[in-house]
Parts: sequence; structure tokens; C-alpha cells
Amino acid sequence: MKPIWIVDDDQSIRFVLEKALLREGLPTRSFTNPREVLKALDAEDPQGGPQVLVSDIRMPGGSGLDLLSAIKQRLPNLPVIIMTAFSDLDSAVSAFSSGAFEYLPKPFDLPKAIELIRRAVDEAMRDEVAEEQITEAPEMLGQAPAMQDVFRAIGRLAQSHVTVLITGESGSGKELVARALHKHSPRAHGPFVAINTAAIPKDLLESELFGHERGAFTGAQTSRRGRFEQADGGTLFLDEIGDMPFDLQTRLLRVLSDGNFYRVGGHSAVKANVRVIAATHQDLEQRVKEGVFREDLFHRLNVIRLRLPALRERREDVPMLTRYFLQRSAQQLGVEPKRIAESALAQLCNFQFPGNVRQLENICHWLTVMAPAQVIESKDLPPEVLQLATPTPVPVATAESTASMAEAGVQSPETSGISQAAAASTVSAWEGLLESEALQLLESGQTDVWDALTRRFETRMIQAALFTTRGRRIEAAQKLGIGRNTITRKIQELGIQE
Repeated sequence: MKPIWIVDDDQSIRFVLEKALLREGLPTRSFTNPREVLKALDAEDPQGGPQVLVSDIRMPGGSGLDLLSAIKQRLPNLPVIIMTAFSDLDSAVSAFSSGAFEYLPKPFDLPKAIELIRRAVDEAMRDEVAEEQITEAPEMLGQAPAMQDVFRAIGRLAQSHVTVLITGESGSGKELVARALHKHSPRAHGPFVAINTAAIPKDLLESELFGHERGAFTGAQTSRRGRFEQADGGTLFLDEIGDMPFDLQTRLLRVLSDGNFYRVGGHSAVKANVRVIAATHQDLEQRVKEGVFREDLFHRLNVIRLRLPALRERREDVPMLTRYFLQRSAQQLGVEPKRIAESALAQLCNFQFPGNVRQLENICHWLTVMAPAQVIESKDLPPEVLQLATPTPVPVATAESTASMAEAGVQSPETSGISQAAAASTVSAWEGLLESEALQLLESGQTDVWDALTRRFETRMIQAALFTTRGRRIEAAQKLGIGRNTITRKIQELGIQE
């Protein structure tokens, strides 16, 4: 682990912090002025340097604020804690605009100082993981069991040419799955061609798919290749296949059956060497019953079906996706990435996301532009999240838990005007939903229902505890009634982003 750098001309301050941090297992390196720090940075390996910088604000030979500005130019993600006497409070607060992580007023309480530095270390380590993930340019993200099932299916289909039907709500990432299937298939060297059959007028869709000959209809002054020919040797992705007109379904069935088709107005058969991947947000079985989708085409498309879960079904992925989209939006806009406070992240996790991953991406782009500070707070979230976020169910509150929730901005049944009976009803409703989810998984034939639901339960419990304690692990463990080592191990096992 990289050391904590301490910058202060007062030897007693350096000594106290060094000893306290070493007892916590955190290595340190001390300096007496900013010039020494900058000189040490010049001599460091690019991957070296400090994990966190703790600096006094007034020292002979340089200002802590000037050092902060210089550090942020070199290491923009490095957490910097500014130490200050009370008379310097205004200067310290103004340092936040330059990217300070926090300020530490002197004289300080040593345990609180160590806790603050520990939070900065956790922040630095989380940023390192996020940067590593973004550097890898992942085509898809997801740690939830449902997404891991999708990833395993993509892996199994890597060497296959079989037709795949992807189902899932709008905005859940169906095209990303199709692109991943293409990228990891033997056709990866060929083109990937996508068409949304619901976005093209019925009169033009046939020509878009199969092409046309010159003079085939008014305005057809030249011959044109359709999407099947453009995708030759590669993959054709037919999005929203459930909206395809009935008469065109017959032509598509013919292509899937024998690999041949005719351009509009053409008389020569064209051979299609194309793998078809289709997607829909609709219930195709119901569309078949209603007589608007051909049953034989449904069975031809439904060779392998991949169901993509809605974002609300994999809430444990929201923190990771949020940080990823905030980083990507910042890169696109050429600005410094914003961080999101745990309270705001918890509120996002409770949002239903009717627009799924696409909606979360749009929210992160909105926050990158509209949030006034570098740290996104709950009040900065867009109106649809603030209005529709589902509050975490709150059990009957004690005086102690009520005070903790009030500090964290969470209302208890008493403070929000909800009766004890209503609170009990909420809990029973939650248990009913749990039973319903378990029954659904058991009836589907899934064999790891206990592990899957236990993992989700533990994740939500720990996230709620960390939210109420503002990220303080030891206090969260005490509230949950588990040990410090247990909560640390669970956070690592469950991949919880703090």
C-alpha cells in the first residue's frame, strides 16, 4: 500500500499522526514544507506517490493551498486533507473549490483525524479500482447474479452461429449483448449491422432489409443493398422484432429457412451469409396468441433466448454503473469526474429506473453538467429521482436509531407521520415480496436460490448500515450486530462499493 504523506512544519503534529497511523497499519512519509513534497513527487515513479496527502495550510516556504493546486494538476484524483487553525477556516473551506477532500481543524481529536484519513484512503482505493475498470473499456458491466448468467451464456455461445433472441425492457442494454455476441463469435471479423424495425416506416422497411433494384418504386433511381447484404459474413441485429409488420415476417422466415432472398423489384436470388440476432421488449408468445406475430417465425428466432434483467432487478450494480457513467461523461465533456456521496448513491439505488441502464446513463450525464459541486449530494439528483425514489423500509425505531436516521437524512415512521401499524405493514409486505421472489426462482428451476437471495439480502443490509453511518464500517458493524472483520470480509466478497 502506498504511504500517507504528512506535510507540517510542526514536528509534534507529524510525530502524533505518524504513530497513530502506524498503529492502524498505514505507512507514512513526512515533510516539513511544500517544496519537499513537490521535489519528492518529481523523483517518484509514475505509479508511486502518496495514497493520501495531509497538509497544513500555513508553513514557512509555501502555502498548503498552493500545494493543493500543484498536486491536483499532477494527481487529480489524490485525496488531499487540509489541516487548519480555526482562524484559517475560511481559507480551508475555499480550498474545496480547488478539490480538497476535507479539512481538519486544529487542535484536532486524534481518533476523528484517523477516521477521516481512513475514509480518504478508502476513497483513493475505490477511485483506483474505478480507473482500472474504465481503462479496460468494458463492453458490459455487472456483478449481479442475473448479469453473470448473461455473461456465462455469451461465453457458451462464443463459437456458435445459432440464432439468438434477446428479451428485456427498453434501455436494459439488448444491443450491447448483441454486440458482445458478435465480438466473441467466429464472425467478429465481419460487419455488425443493427436496425430498429420499429423506427422505420412499414413502406420503407422491406427495402431497408432486403435492398431494391433500380426502378422498383418511385424514387428508386439506383440499386441499393439492404441490411442483409451489408451484414454479409457478419451479424445482423434486428431490434424490436415484435413490431415487424406481419407480411414482412414471412420474408424474414424465408431468409432464416434457406438463406436466400430477393431485392425489392429483383428477380435473382441473393444468398445471405448472416447470423441473425433479434431483440424485443414485448412478450412474443402473447403476440403469437393475438395473431400479430407468426408462430413459425417465433420458433425460428427462439433457438436460444437470453433474458436481460431490468436494472431494478440488479440494484447491486447501480453504484458501479453510476461511477462508470460519471467517469465516461466527464471524459466526453473534458471535465474532472465528479464523485457521488453515499446518501445520493443510496437514493439512486432505491430508484425504480423505468428507463433502465439507459436512464441511469442519462442521469449521470445530467449530473456531470448540472451538479454544482465536485461531490454530488442527494439534493443535486434530478427531479424524477427525488420524487419517485422508493425509501428503504424502516422498522420500528428506537430513540437511538431515530437520532442516527435523522443525522443521515432518513425519516423514521414517527418523524414522517407514519404509524407503527403502517411500518409493520411495510415490513410484512417486504417479506411477502421476498417469498414471491423465492417462489419464482424455485419454479424456474434455479438451483442456487439460497445463495442468490442471501447475497442480495446481505448486500442491501450492509449498504443500508453504511448509509446510516455515512460509510463508517466499525459503527455499521456494531449496528448490524456483527464483527469488524466480518463486515470487511462481506464487503469484499459481495463487491460492495462504499
